[in-house]
Amino acid sequence: MMKRSIAILFLAAIIAVGVLKVFEPPFNDQTWKNEPMHRYKMAKDVVESRVLIGKTAREVIALLGEPDVSNLSGRHHLLYKLGTPPSFFKENEQVLVVVFEAALVQKVLLVNEQN
Repeated sequence: MMKRSIAILFLAAIIAVGVLKVFEPPFNDQTWKNEPMHRYKMAKDVVESRVLIGKTAREVIALLGEPDVSNLSGRHHLLYKLGTPPSFFKENEQVLVVVFEAALVQKVLLVNEQN
């Protein structure tokens, strides 16, 4: 009985991961540019795939489009608003921050926008 319960929990976990992947499509530059209010669906893939690492600002803009205005200070960076995912609770909107060092992307971060 215990083995069966563990097997069911394991199967449920696998199904849950699969369902999450359906709602988090891989990065697609055309969808990113044409549907800015739905960028949140692809943002995690942009970060995890490291597709921007080592690119110049010009290359990032060619791939992601023109950045949004940023009020962040510090290192050279580009900021992209991601839209607001559906939620039962009011959440701060996330933004994608692309950080440069020596003219190349060094980090890509998902950051909660401060209102």
